[in-house]
Amino acid sequence: MITADLVAQVPLFSQLSKEQQQQIASQAADVRLQAGEWLIQEGELPSFFVLLDGSLEVIKHQNDVERVLDYYGPGSYFGELPLLLGSTAVASLRAHEASRVLRLDPIDFQTYILGIPSLGHELLKTMARRIKNLQELAVSNTPNLIQVIGYRWDPACHDVRDFLVRNHVPFTWLEPTDPKAQEHLQALGNPDVCPIIVLQNGVTLITPTLRQLAEQVGLQTTPTEASYDVAILGAGPAGLAAAVYGASEGLRTLLIDREAPGGQAGTSSRIENYLGFPSGLSGEELSHRALLQARRFGAEIIVARCVEGITLEADPHTIILDGDERINARAIVIATGVNWRRLAISGVEKFVGRGVYYGAARSEALSTSGKDVYLIGGGNSAGQAALFFANYASSVTLLVRGDSLEATMSHYLIEQLALKANVVVQVHCEVVTARGKDHLESIVVRDRQSGTEQTHNTDALFIFIGANAQTAWLPAAISRDEGGYILTGQDVLADKAAEKHWPLKRNPFLLETSVPGIFAAGDVRHGSIKRVASGVGEGSMSIAFIHQYLANNAHP
Repeated sequence: MITADLVAQVPLFSQLSKEQQQQIASQAADVRLQAGEWLIQEGELPSFFVLLDGSLEVIKHQNDVERVLDYYGPGSYFGELPLLLGSTAVASLRAHEASRVLRLDPIDFQTYILGIPSLGHELLKTMARRIKNLQELAVSNTPNLIQVIGYRWDPACHDVRDFLVRNHVPFTWLEPTDPKAQEHLQALGNPDVCPIIVLQNGVTLITPTLRQLAEQVGLQTTPTEASYDVAILGAGPAGLAAAVYGASEGLRTLLIDREAPGGQAGTSSRIENYLGFPSGLSGEELSHRALLQARRFGAEIIVARCVEGITLEADPHTIILDGDERINARAIVIATGVNWRRLAISGVEKFVGRGVYYGAARSEALSTSGKDVYLIGGGNSAGQAALFFANYASSVTLLVRGDSLEATMSHYLIEQLALKANVVVQVHCEVVTARGKDHLESIVVRDRQSGTEQTHNTDALFIFIGANAQTAWLPAAISRDEGGYILTGQDVLADKAAEKHWPLKRNPFLLETSVPGIFAAGDVRHGSIKRVASGVGEGSMSIAFIHQYLANNAHP
């Protein structure tokens, strides 16, 4: 039997009140193991464990070989990682000697562990460390990874690679001519299509949709509930912040993204001016930490799903997902961000995914090794991408239409670019043609002052020329400006057409759209500052206004 005194001896629980220690003891199971007995095996449904006496081996089977990764001693705890990620056990635990373990079921873990802020903070740090260890382990054992077979210059193959990279799913890439790929292709009858994905369990996917791929690699794509307090559309900085604050304040929170958490910011190589990180952090790191926080507080996160509409006829509002799946939400935060503006020049469109990429496309980094890379744009995103690719490419040329970067790029980025020996900033220029056969092979750059043109051989062109709000799918009652950006707060009342839609006596909240209970945050909002920090601020602010809205519209 687990007693409060035993719980108090565990370092994780030692600072809790007597009452809290007693609550944990009352719900905990007392598990006793003999040497060689399994506590849990990889792939099983997890619980939260604390080792009281003895020692446990952490075991993972790789390439049919049993490998002991670590040993746990008294006071160690484990199980928080799969519980917070909503996955099965990521490794097996076996008694190295006679051992005694405290076990909490998932519901009790949510109630008695995550409900205590000091414990939640400690678990988050441990979880981040263990995820890093697992990633390093995955990289060091590539034969056990997912295998993606396809051609480098195939757009669908690029989309799969990019999707897996952005969702932190490790994989190996094989060209169809690779001997290892040939074995799989011959077993499948040599299909003349790609990509083909071979999973760790032997299942083969032929040209899957991103949703099918997501489901097979363990990412959540379907909501578990029919109704939520708040649904957040888009998992960029604004959406992730809204998810963290919504879930932490007790709202049933659903976060939906069509690709992967992070948005455009998730592809940023380094954000140097984010408050509290004096040495900077990558966009991937920022989004990953936010994702862990949101899940820790109980937010539900689904990816590879598109929102196709919102119906406003009833309260709560109804969100329509692809496949006509419907979810109700008492409040909605639209944080869908923006899409890169397309470059309207000869040859570009046919090479998208074949050497031409919009945004940083971090999945292409290794393929640029030793090559000459070109980027178009003069903003922060272009500057961050130039610094990132400079770590791989032989040369990086940033092509800028204006006469300098000062008006469009942060000063710290300009300074860092100047220090990179393999980065060149070329001003007063524009790309006028893209050429090649099955992929990009060269670009023609025109000097905007002299009119002279020069051809540069390259198979990697990354475009950052501004962005557009993609909001045509929204109902007409949600008012937007001429560029498609969503009007909120006083901008709703200042617009005559939008004002007609507003049905209440009170004014809209600061981030509220022309439809009560629907809010906008981040880049998609009219008048927003297009920076990561401001997106995070707006996402968190939206939850404060949602609380006010829900308080005034409480359901019986």
